Amino acid sequence: MDAETLAQRYTDMETLSQELAARIAAILGAAIAARGLASLVVSGGRSPVRLFEILRGQPLDWSRVCIALADERWVLPADEASNEHLVRSTLLKGSAASARFHGLKNGAPTPDLGAVSAWETFARVPRPFDAVILGMGDDGHTASLFPGSPNLPSALNAAAAAGCVGMWSPAPPKARLSLNLTALLDSRRITVLITGESKWRTLRAVCDPGPEQDMPIRAVLRQSRTPVDVMWSP
Repeated sequence: MDAETLAQRYTDMETLSQELAARIAAILGAAIAARGLASLVVSGGRSPVRLFEILRGQPLDWSRVCIALADERWVLPADEASNEHLVRSTLLKGSAASARFHGLKNGAPTPDLGAVSAWETFARVPRPFDAVILGMGDDGHTASLFPGSPNLPSALNAAAAAGCVGMWSPAPPKARLSLNLTALLDSRRITVLITGESKWRTLRAVCDPGPEQDMPIRAVLRQSRTPVDVMWSP
């Protein structure tokens, strides 16, 4: 596995976002036609903002689309650091506002205590997920599966039941909640969206031999259960 053959490279983020939005819309539309409902799982961060802006304008029956989060910062949904806040302010606009959104944050004092209740919300999200959009950090994390987090070994355990797990980020807000690897892979297709030269260097390091716990996105890229697309732009 090497970055040059793994990643689909685009000249700029606008081109990438337009292409990915069209792909996702086609996947969701086909799922609605086949099963009556479609499911989309997304992450936060800066990378997907333009994608969300384009995607919300796609001609879909959004009332039949369930949108959920791959991970969340353990802050109130109104907090600008919240992934739910990002999705509501950039994706759930216009006709896309009729989508069925399921957040992860609940009233538990910590992610560990709120993990079971958070996973219960996924009972209303069709699985396998039709599309999952992930990012990647400079440290090789994806969703909120961070290197060095105390719960990382259980979160990456391929034999574990699908669910949510409390995680710990080295940067604030440190308390996080994430789908585990089993849940992320319970999908028909995963796309890893990355941008910038530093992320390209990280991707090259991810492709080198080494433990998955050092760079958790390796667990997503090395598996053969679920197809994964890696899309990069400068």
